[in-house]
Amino acid sequence: MKTAVLLKQVPSSDSSLRLDPDKNWIREDNITFAANESDSYALEEALQIRDKIGDGEVVVISLGPERASRTIREGLSKGADRGIHIMESFPYTSDSFKAASLLAASLKDENFDLILAGLQSDDIGTGQTGVILGEMLGMSTATLVMETDLNGTHLRVKRELESGWFQWLSMDLPACITIQSGINRPRYPSLKGIMGAKKKEIKTVSKEELTAQAALQIIDKVYIPKKTKRTEMIEGDAEQVSGRLAGILKRDIRVL
Repeated sequence: MKTAVLLKQVPSSDSSLRLDPDKNWIREDNITFAANESDSYALEEALQIRDKIGDGEVVVISLGPERASRTIREGLSKGADRGIHIMESFPYTSDSFKAASLLAASLKDENFDLILAGLQSDDIGTGQTGVILGEMLGMSTATLVMETDLNGTHLRVKRELESGWFQWLSMDLPACITIQSGINRPRYPSLKGIMGAKKKEIKTVSKEELTAQAALQIIDKVYIPKKTKRTEMIEGDAEQVSGRLAGILKRDIRVL
Protein backbone atom coordinates (compact mmCIF):
# COMPACT_ATOMS: atom_id res chain seq x y z
CA MET A 1 0.00 0.00 0.00
CA LYS A 2 1.49 3.29 -1.15
CA THR A 3 -0.18 6.29 0.46
CA ALA A 4 0.30 10.01 -0.06
CA VAL A 5 -0.78 12.72 2.38
CA LEU A 6 -1.15 16.37 1.42
CA LEU A 7 0.28 18.45 4.27
CA LYS A 8 -0.07 22.22 4.13
CA GLN A 9 1.66 24.77 6.34
CA VAL A 10 -0.64 27.55 7.59
CA PRO A 11 -0.49 30.31 10.22
CA SER A 12 -1.21 28.88 13.66
CA SER A 13 -4.49 29.79 15.30
CA ASP A 14 -2.80 31.81 18.06
CA SER A 15 -0.87 34.07 15.65
CA SER A 16 -1.73 37.75 15.40
CA LEU A 17 -2.51 38.40 11.73
CA ARG A 18 -1.72 41.73 10.11
CA LEU A 19 -2.18 42.68 6.47
CA ASP A 20 0.81 43.51 4.29
CA PRO A 21 1.01 47.03 2.75
CA ASP A 22 -0.33 45.83 -0.63
CA LYS A 23 -3.31 44.13 1.08
CA ASN A 24 -2.94 40.97 -1.00
CA TRP A 25 -1.81 38.72 1.87
CA ILE A 26 -0.73 38.82 5.50
CA ARG A 27 2.58 39.93 6.98
CA GLU A 28 4.57 36.83 7.88
CA ASP A 29 6.96 38.40 10.37
CA ASN A 30 6.29 37.26 13.94
CA ILE A 31 3.86 34.57 12.76
CA THR A 32 4.11 30.97 13.94
CA PHE A 33 3.35 28.43 11.22
CA ALA A 34 1.98 24.94 11.79
CA ALA A 35 0.51 22.00 9.92
CA ASN A 36 -3.08 22.50 8.76
CA GLU A 37 -5.42 20.92 11.32
CA SER A 38 -7.40 18.55 9.10
CA ASP A 39 -4.20 17.56 7.25
CA SER A 40 -2.79 16.36 10.59
CA TYR A 41 -5.80 14.06 10.96
CA ALA A 42 -5.24 12.84 7.38
CA LEU A 43 -1.63 11.97 8.21
CA GLU A 44 -2.64 10.09 11.34
CA GLU A 45 -5.25 8.11 9.37
CA ALA A 46 -2.63 7.16 6.77
CA LEU A 47 -0.22 6.02 9.50
CA GLN A 48 -2.95 3.96 11.18
CA ILE A 49 -3.86 2.28 7.88
CA ARG A 50 -0.21 1.38 7.30
CA ASP A 51 0.16 0.06 10.85
CA LYS A 52 -3.02 -2.00 10.51
CA ILE A 53 -2.00 -3.79 7.32
CA GLY A 54 1.60 -4.08 8.53
CA ASP A 55 3.16 -2.90 5.29
CA GLY A 56 3.36 0.05 2.94
CA GLU A 57 4.80 3.53 2.54
CA VAL A 58 3.46 6.91 3.64
CA VAL A 59 4.70 9.95 1.73
CA VAL A 60 3.94 13.54 2.79
CA ILE A 61 3.69 16.23 0.11
CA SER A 62 3.62 19.98 0.63
CA LEU A 63 3.37 22.94 -1.73
CA GLY A 64 4.90 26.05 -0.20
CA PRO A 65 7.99 28.19 0.44
CA GLU A 66 11.18 26.99 2.09
CA ARG A 67 9.65 27.18 5.58
CA ALA A 68 7.19 24.41 4.59
CA SER A 69 10.03 21.91 4.89
CA ARG A 70 9.64 22.15 8.69
CA THR A 71 6.08 20.86 8.40
CA ILE A 72 7.24 18.02 6.14
CA ARG A 73 9.94 17.15 8.64
CA GLU A 74 7.33 17.10 11.41
CA GLY A 75 5.29 14.62 9.36
CA LEU A 76 8.38 12.45 8.97
CA SER A 77 9.01 12.56 12.73
CA LYS A 78 5.49 11.23 13.30
CA GLY A 79 6.20 8.20 11.12
CA ALA A 80 5.93 9.12 7.43
CA ASP A 81 8.61 7.46 5.32
CA ARG A 82 9.66 10.30 2.99
CA GLY A 83 8.59 13.71 1.78
CA ILE A 84 8.11 15.71 -1.40
CA HIS A 85 8.39 19.50 -1.29
CA ILE A 86 7.10 21.56 -4.20
CA MET A 87 9.00 24.78 -3.62
CA GLU A 88 7.43 28.13 -4.41
CA SER A 89 7.98 31.75 -3.49
CA PHE A 90 5.56 34.62 -2.97
CA PRO A 91 2.95 35.13 -4.39
CA TYR A 92 1.82 31.68 -3.26
CA THR A 93 -0.61 29.49 -5.17
CA SER A 94 -4.10 30.36 -3.97
CA ASP A 95 -6.13 28.76 -6.79
CA SER A 96 -7.25 25.20 -5.98
CA PHE A 97 -7.21 24.16 -9.63
CA LYS A 98 -3.60 25.23 -10.14
CA ALA A 99 -2.50 23.76 -6.79
CA ALA A 100 -4.08 20.43 -7.74
CA SER A 101 -2.42 20.48 -11.17
CA LEU A 102 0.99 21.11 -9.57
CA LEU A 103 0.42 18.24 -7.14
CA ALA A 104 -0.80 15.97 -9.96
CA ALA A 105 2.29 16.73 -12.06
CA SER A 106 4.58 15.79 -9.17
CA LEU A 107 2.65 12.66 -8.15
CA LYS A 108 1.50 11.09 -11.44
CA ASP A 109 4.57 8.85 -11.78
CA GLU A 110 4.39 7.70 -8.15
CA ASN A 111 1.30 5.51 -8.74
CA PHE A 112 -0.17 5.95 -5.27
CA ASP A 113 -2.91 3.57 -4.15
CA LEU A 114 -4.42 6.12 -1.79
CA ILE A 115 -4.16 9.90 -1.38
CA LEU A 116 -5.43 11.59 1.77
CA ALA A 117 -5.93 15.32 2.26
CA GLY A 118 -7.53 17.46 4.91
CA LEU A 119 -11.08 18.56 4.19
CA GLN A 120 -9.96 22.17 3.76
CA SER A 121 -7.10 24.48 4.66
CA ASP A 122 -7.37 26.88 7.58
CA ASP A 123 -6.13 29.84 5.51
CA ILE A 124 -7.86 29.67 2.10
CA GLY A 125 -10.59 27.17 3.02
CA THR A 126 -11.97 26.27 -0.43
CA GLY A 127 -12.12 22.52 0.27
CA GLN A 128 -11.52 21.74 -3.41
CA THR A 129 -7.86 20.78 -3.89
CA GLY A 130 -8.16 17.12 -2.85
CA VAL A 131 -11.26 16.54 -4.98
CA ILE A 132 -9.73 18.16 -8.08
CA LEU A 133 -6.50 16.21 -7.58
CA GLY A 134 -8.38 12.92 -7.49
CA GLU A 135 -10.15 13.78 -10.74
CA MET A 136 -6.89 14.78 -12.44
CA LEU A 137 -5.27 11.48 -11.47
CA GLY A 138 -8.32 9.43 -12.48
CA MET A 139 -9.04 8.26 -8.92
CA SER A 140 -12.34 7.59 -7.20
CA THR A 141 -12.96 10.37 -4.66
CA ALA A 142 -14.89 10.98 -1.46
CA THR A 143 -15.16 13.97 0.86
CA LEU A 144 -15.96 14.59 4.54
CA VAL A 145 -14.60 11.18 5.57
CA MET A 146 -15.04 10.31 9.26
CA GLU A 147 -13.98 6.64 9.18
CA THR A 148 -12.10 4.30 6.84
CA ASP A 149 -12.15 0.52 6.39
CA LEU A 150 -9.63 -0.95 3.94
CA ASN A 151 -10.09 -4.48 2.64
CA GLY A 152 -7.66 -5.45 -0.10
CA THR A 153 -8.31 -3.26 -3.13
CA HIS A 154 -11.62 -1.98 -1.77
CA LEU A 155 -12.12 0.94 0.59
CA ARG A 156 -15.21 1.73 2.64
CA VAL A 157 -15.53 5.25 4.03
CA LYS A 158 -18.03 6.88 6.36
CA ARG A 159 -18.98 10.36 5.16
CA GLU A 160 -20.52 13.11 7.27
CA LEU A 161 -23.64 14.60 5.72
CA GLU A 162 -25.98 17.37 6.87
CA SER A 163 -28.27 17.35 9.91
CA GLY A 164 -26.44 14.56 11.72
CA TRP A 165 -26.69 12.06 8.85
CA PHE A 166 -23.84 9.78 7.74
CA GLN A 167 -23.21 7.69 4.63
CA TRP A 168 -21.12 4.56 4.09
CA LEU A 169 -19.55 4.49 0.64
CA SER A 170 -17.61 1.68 -1.08
CA MET A 171 -14.92 2.61 -3.58
CA ASP A 172 -12.12 0.93 -5.52
CA LEU A 173 -8.46 1.81 -5.26
CA PRO A 174 -6.72 3.98 -6.28
CA ALA A 175 -8.71 6.59 -4.39
CA CYS A 176 -8.36 10.15 -3.13
CA ILE A 177 -10.31 11.15 -0.01
CA THR A 178 -10.55 14.29 2.11
CA ILE A 179 -10.53 13.84 5.87
CA GLN A 180 -12.73 15.60 8.41
CA SER A 181 -11.15 16.81 11.66
CA GLY A 182 -11.90 14.51 14.58
CA ILE A 183 -11.59 11.21 12.71
CA ASN A 184 -8.80 10.13 15.09
CA ARG A 185 -6.32 11.46 17.63
CA PRO A 186 -3.11 12.67 15.94
CA ARG A 187 0.07 11.43 17.56
CA TYR A 188 2.94 13.55 18.82
CA PRO A 189 6.45 13.10 17.43
CA SER A 190 8.61 10.90 19.64
CA LEU A 191 12.26 11.66 20.37
CA LYS A 192 13.22 8.62 18.31
CA GLY A 193 10.99 9.84 15.49
CA ILE A 194 12.50 13.34 15.58
CA MET A 195 16.02 11.95 15.37
CA GLY A 196 15.07 9.49 12.64
CA ALA A 197 13.36 12.18 10.56
CA LYS A 198 16.72 13.86 9.98
CA LYS A 199 17.84 10.87 7.90
CA LYS A 200 14.67 10.55 5.82
CA GLU A 201 14.52 11.79 2.25
CA ILE A 202 12.77 14.99 1.23
CA LYS A 203 12.65 15.41 -2.54
CA THR A 204 12.53 19.08 -3.54
CA VAL A 205 11.13 20.21 -6.86
CA SER A 206 10.58 23.78 -8.03
CA LYS A 207 7.08 24.85 -9.00
CA GLU A 208 8.51 26.20 -12.26
CA GLU A 209 9.76 22.70 -13.20
CA LEU A 210 6.23 21.31 -13.23
CA THR A 211 3.68 21.66 -15.99
CA ALA A 212 0.56 23.14 -14.45
CA GLN A 213 -2.72 24.62 -15.56
CA ALA A 214 -3.04 28.39 -15.49
CA ALA A 215 -4.71 29.82 -12.41
CA LEU A 216 -8.44 30.37 -12.76
CA GLN A 217 -8.64 32.80 -9.87
CA ILE A 218 -6.33 35.04 -7.87
CA ILE A 219 -6.58 36.87 -4.56
CA ASP A 220 -7.38 40.45 -5.47
CA LYS A 221 -7.60 41.92 -1.98
CA VAL A 222 -7.45 40.80 1.63
CA TYR A 223 -9.20 43.06 4.12
CA ILE A 224 -10.78 43.17 7.55
CA PRO A 225 -14.56 43.75 7.39
CA LYS A 226 -15.59 47.14 8.70
CA LYS A 227 -17.90 47.20 11.69
CA THR A 228 -20.70 49.71 11.49
CA LYS A 229 -23.57 50.62 13.79
CA ARG A 230 -26.87 52.08 12.73
CA THR A 231 -29.88 52.97 14.84
CA GLU A 232 -33.29 53.51 13.31
CA MET A 233 -36.34 54.61 15.27
CA ILE A 234 -39.52 52.99 13.97
CA GLU A 235 -42.65 54.98 14.67
CA GLY A 236 -46.31 54.40 13.93
CA ASP A 237 -49.04 52.06 15.03
CA ALA A 238 -48.54 48.35 15.70
CA GLU A 239 -49.27 47.34 12.09
CA GLN A 240 -46.81 49.85 10.65
CA VAL A 241 -44.06 48.94 13.15
CA SER A 242 -44.47 45.18 12.61
CA GLY A 243 -44.45 45.62 8.83
CA ARG A 244 -41.29 47.70 8.95
CA LEU A 245 -39.57 45.19 11.26
CA ALA A 246 -40.49 42.30 8.97
CA GLY A 247 -39.03 44.19 6.00
CA ILE A 248 -35.74 44.85 7.81
CA LEU A 249 -35.40 41.21 8.90
CA LYS A 250 -36.02 40.01 5.33
CA ARG A 251 -34.08 42.51 3.21
CA ASP A 252 -31.35 43.91 5.47
CA ILE A 253 -30.56 41.27 8.08
CA ARG A 254 -31.84 38.34 5.96
CA VAL A 255 -32.94 36.09 8.79
CA LEU A 256 -36.41 35.45 7.39
